[in-house]
Amino acid sequence: MKLKRREFLKIGITAATLPLIEKVPFLVKAQETTTRYGMLIDVSKCFGCMACITACHSENNVPIGNFRTWVEKTVLPSGVPSFVPKLCNHCENPSCAKACPVGAINITDGGIVEIDKNKCIGCGACVKACPYGAIFLDPITGTANKCTFCSHRLDSGLLPACVETCPSGARIFGDLNDPNSEIRKVLDRKQTSVLRPETGNKPMVYYIGLPEGVR
Repeated sequence: MKLKRREFLKIGITAATLPLIEKVPFLVKAQETTTRYGMLIDVSKCFGCMACITACHSENNVPIGNFRTWVEKTVLPSGVPSFVPKLCNHCENPSCAKACPVGAINITDGGIVEIDKNKCIGCGACVKACPYGAIFLDPITGTANKCTFCSHRLDSGLLPACVETCPSGARIFGDLNDPNSEIRKVLDRKQTSVLRPETGNKPMVYYIGLPEGVR
């Protein structure tokens, strides 16, 4: 189906680019006016393979040394390493949009927070305002850049590249407002948390098993 629009370790890309899984439509069409995309990440399933990073760079032509998604490594009190994938949280109340002096950041269909590169002046105000460190200034275009949930793939009924490529199924993506979606069903039965809830940004990226102290 065709969907409506669109301690800390940043790991570099491995030399070998991991191929994406066969592109298959993933959702039954929901009411366009009520769709609210979100992502759920099960930290216990992430083993730090970095396939998500490689796939994101390949799919979105991310400049080397910059990241739309990354994985932070932390060590639990037990001494066991834990890997926490991060990305733009596509907040309901995004501080980056409020900080932009030219109105280049907007919430589009499905609740995706996107940057209009035709309006962006590269001032970096959004970079400073984002509490998740999810925005960077693209050294090639001079404009702000970040995750878009691969909105161009959603237009074709496909999953975001990071979700499709994850070999352990650590990431679940879908319509938070659809009671029949996998993400909604898991959120309704599992205890989850979000990053930095005190900011009031109301992030739409949820975590299962988020280690204490990770922000």
